[in-house]
Amino acid sequence: MTDDGWTPGRITRSDSGFEGHLERELAHPAAAVWAMLTEPASLAQWLAPGSIEQREGGAVRIDFADSGTVIDSRVTAFAPQRLLEYSWSSPGQPQRPLRWEVQPQGGGSRLSLRVRLPEGEDPAKACAGFEGHLEMLAAALEGVPIKFPFDLFVQARKVYGEQVG
Repeated sequence: MTDDGWTPGRITRSDSGFEGHLERELAHPAAAVWAMLTEPASLAQWLAPGSIEQREGGAVRIDFADSGTVIDSRVTAFAPQRLLEYSWSSPGQPQRPLRWEVQPQGGGSRLSLRVRLPEGEDPAKACAGFEGHLEMLAAALEGVPIKFPFDLFVQARKVYGEQVG
């Protein structure tokens, strides 16, 4: 845990690149967290405008208009209220699977994210970006939308960069 209470995830090497593991314990029921991951109005509060068809094979489209990045992929694993997996890429790009898992925990829930990246990409930057978006998700659950936390991104990128070496 860092001085400001943030607990970094971990990045490990895989056969084809890197895998980041990030987690959050949230004081909200799993159903509320699931809605943030899957409902268009909720996605726009912490990630970007988009839609996800909640079924295996369903379309995923997330549009980061400010950067020109558009995610256009398919749901590759799905269990309602519990598991969502899709690639953080568009056709013709390398696969960058994201696997979201939500588990009830006491009166709240645990959110786990696994992100896989191909060799040659910057896992520290990717994981730091997701740390920022997870912070935005937590704030949105509290009804207090925030801008992307650039200071957390910088801190996380440094920590993850040290993990990668």
